[in-house]
Amino acid sequence: MREIVLDTETTGLDPLRGDRLVEIGCIEIFNRMPTGQTYHVYINPERDMPAEAFAVHGLSTEFLASKPLFHEVVDDFLAFIADTPLVIHNASFDISFINAELDRIKKPAIPKDRLVDTLLLARRKHPGVSNRLDDLCSRYSIDNSRRTKHGALLDAELLAEVYIDLIGARQSQLILASETSDARAGGYGDTPRRQREIPLTPRVSDADREAHRAFVATLGDKPIWNEYLPPAPAAVPAA
Repeated sequence: MREIVLDTETTGLDPLRGDRLVEIGCIEIFNRMPTGQTYHVYINPERDMPAEAFAVHGLSTEFLASKPLFHEVVDDFLAFIADTPLVIHNASFDISFINAELDRIKKPAIPKDRLVDTLLLARRKHPGVSNRLDDLCSRYSIDNSRRTKHGALLDAELLAEVYIDLIGARQSQLILASETSDARAGGYGDTPRRQREIPLTPRVSDADREAHRAFVATLGDKPIWNEYLPPAPAAVPAA
């Protein structure tokens, strides 16, 4: 299953009061494993950067002035996320900014039923404690030493690691890896393989099968491969 881990940076806390999106970072994961495919863009918010927001992510008005506008990157962004589930920490915040930008250019909003909110997952799993991204990194021994400031792509990378631990997928991956290693070290047995969720479409058509049967019929009653078949068991005499 394909999922997209997503994070954003903004000029503030409320898109309804004029705050805008300035950065989007996305990490693709497939069957709960990062694939290495990413999407990242800085966006010109067409407004100034408040000092409070600059202190969080370090993106200045001057730096963003030369970046593309949202409507110039939206098609690439939507193509990357496609119709896959979006894994976001405190999803209501990020999606409110993305949908506000989509609304400005008259594009459909991203529905909430596509969202996987890791903050809600963390609160259920670890009630009564802080579940900020830094706290979760510490809890799951994920190195976040590069996170001196917030950054959408880096935070999405960290969140992807947190998400895998949060839902228990890393342990199942380690079990699979251990079983695979044991099978290879022992020199026997089948290497465990994951099953496809959707089987591949057969490439041999009914017409191909009929043509094969017609060809076999031209070979007569004694095709050469019959010589390699084990002899039929002898008939047991009737009592």
